[in-house]
Amino acid sequence: MLANLPPGLILIAGALVAPLFRGRLKQAYLLFLPVVSFLHVASLPSGYTLDIMFMAYELQPVRVDKLSLVFGFAFHIAAFLGVVYALHVKDNVQQVMSLVYAGAGISALFAGDLVTLFVYWELTAISSVFLIWASRTTRSFRVGMRYLIIQVGSGVILLAGIVLHYRDGGSLSFGHLGLVSAGTALILLAFGIKAAFPLLHNWLQDAYPEATPTGTVFLSVFTTKLAIYTLARGYAGTESLIWIGAVMTLFPIFFAVIENDLRRVLAYSLNNQLGFMIVGIGIGTELALNGAAAHAFAHIIYKSLLFMSMGAVLHRAGTIKASELGGLYKSMPLTAAFCIVGSLSISGFPLFSGFVTKSMILTAGGEGHMLLLSIVLLVASAGVVDHSGIKIPFFAFFAHDSGIRVKEAPANMLAAMAGAAAICIGLGLYPRPLYALLPYPVDYVPYTTTHVVTTAQLLLFAALGFVVLMRVGFYPPEVRSVNLDTDWTYRKAIPALIGLCARTGSNVRNTVVDAVQSTLREFLSKVRGLHGPESILARTWSTSSMVLWSAILLALYLVLFPL
Repeated sequence: MLANLPPGLILIAGALVAPLFRGRLKQAYLLFLPVVSFLHVASLPSGYTLDIMFMAYELQPVRVDKLSLVFGFAFHIAAFLGVVYALHVKDNVQQVMSLVYAGAGISALFAGDLVTLFVYWELTAISSVFLIWASRTTRSFRVGMRYLIIQVGSGVILLAGIVLHYRDGGSLSFGHLGLVSAGTALILLAFGIKAAFPLLHNWLQDAYPEATPTGTVFLSVFTTKLAIYTLARGYAGTESLIWIGAVMTLFPIFFAVIENDLRRVLAYSLNNQLGFMIVGIGIGTELALNGAAAHAFAHIIYKSLLFMSMGAVLHRAGTIKASELGGLYKSMPLTAAFCIVGSLSISGFPLFSGFVTKSMILTAGGEGHMLLLSIVLLVASAGVVDHSGIKIPFFAFFAHDSGIRVKEAPANMLAAMAGAAAICIGLGLYPRPLYALLPYPVDYVPYTTTHVVTTAQLLLFAALGFVVLMRVGFYPPEVRSVNLDTDWTYRKAIPALIGLCARTGSNVRNTVVDAVQSTLREFLSKVRGLHGPESILARTWSTSSMVLWSAILLALYLVLFPL
């Protein structure tokens, strides 16, 4: 009977009754839900499907294979750690919606058809926005509305793509789609919005930093990684994704370096890491797809850890601005240590999780003899060391002493960070359990002399560059500022330009109308004042003159008062 229950539904249904519990019983119940859901998913054999008929359509609400399982396990681990991290929160809205959000994301992973995927796709959007609104500020409300419009909009585009794809003879089954028609192009666009493709990415940096400290942890896990999963499922081997991903690895580096809000730095860093995964999906070989899935798994954990550490800083210090922090290692040493573990993991340092996953994607690019791509990814890897490997822990916990003295993070926050840090280190030391979960058989050894030495050189020279730039004063200073991203063009510049054009056109039209009316009044005045044989009315007018004046007056009327 449980086999017929869609994975994730336990979290969705269970979360709705959570407000009925109180105190420690409620905390135990919230922890119980992701554990039971995980056991449910683990009990499902690879290859299992559930098929139903709905309104004459064949749907598959459950399909289990190795690709969905590796993402499903990562989502459950992150959901459990997120619940532990948020145990001190008393807000029913956050508690309920975070688990509904997680459940919707998990259910979407196991959707075997596009209609089921669409339902859960929209549920992730609707449930996740409450984690932004939970901050209960005017700014978070406005940001949440923009986020909701974009996320629901991606669902509308997805639905339009599904309809076109099905009308053109395509199946509702969610398998490999490819970029072959207008329908699949729209579906790719919908996936690209959630994956934060270049120029479609601004919702991520806009929304995530405005959520609550606990809400941001959940947001960092499900939306974008669900998009990565759907791209791997539907568009593996699509060459254009290689260069979309390559651009994604590069452009966030500039913004992350100059950004003062450390959670926004992590949002740009998230965009950068998604780029590596999309490159792997675009390459499309077994090694590349294994690398994309493995890196998504590792990224879910270490990015959660980094957001947890910054959330703990915000919770205790009341600010997350790099210009206002520093010296917190004295009062939050454990949080600082866990943050460093996350920073080493995202940097791909040997013995940490990022090293054994991202290298698979780099190796796949090298095996494809993609020299330019390899150079781009190496440059991007060096940039990661700067903005996430060094900048985040340095300016939050070290740098200058801000004089802020606070308590260490709450015990539940520390427990969640400790669990995530243990996974980061464990996967780095022994990646075989993760490799065994991947979609294809793994014949890859990360710890070779060449790979270790090359990576160590890259990391050390990147760190040296940071030190030199700081010493000579060339590193961008941390100051309170508003950095303009590409969304400024359509949020501010284009509306302002349209308004200016409208006002200018209105002014020109009013000026012309006034001039014509004045001329006509003067003309009619003269007509009324003239009499006798020499008056204008007594003159003989030729037919050609009358036609000319009629044409002129008609033209003026059409210009001034268009139909």
